[in-house]
Amino acid sequence: MQAPKSNKVGKKLMLAFGRWWSITALIVSLAMLATAWSFQLFGHLAPCHLCLKQRDIYWMASAVALVASVWALFTGAKGPPRAFSFVLFAIFLTGAALAFFHAGVEVKWWRGPQSCTASGGEVSLDQMAAFLAGAVTKAPMCDVAQWRKFGLSMAGYNAIISTILACLSLLASLRLRPGRRRML
Repeated sequence: MQAPKSNKVGKKLMLAFGRWWSITALIVSLAMLATAWSFQLFGHLAPCHLCLKQRDIYWMASAVALVASVWALFTGAKGPPRAFSFVLFAIFLTGAALAFFHAGVEVKWWRGPQSCTASGGEVSLDQMAAFLAGAVTKAPMCDVAQWRKFGLSMAGYNAIISTILACLSLLASLRLRPGRRRML
């Protein structure tokens, strides 16, 4: 008995998804970093301590996805090992938890860390002169959302996106190889 054609197409799509997921994860991670930097540079929204930690997640995911993609390219394999996708799952799940925690801090569900101030960044001569003249500067706090759209802050959107990326990474790590049957 032959499997329905739609079932074969679905399996091929899942196999292709698993094979290309590392490249997709790399592109999405870099796009998320570019978005964060755009808000900072063009929107003049300075990141807080937790915002910077959320960026670290995307840097880690980019590194893993890049290694997986390069490995698949240079070994001639039909895709990176599924372990890379599982590592991406763990990274994105950690990012989702961190972003959810940050969103909760912003809406005062719980307290944020004491170190929740921005780390030093680039300081211009004008800013330094103003500071030396007695100007008061205030670092961004983690419990204040600087931007909201439809009631969600950037941390809230990041929690949603990271959760989706974690689910897709888990799905990619479970890809089936053609010709193998799963036992129940």
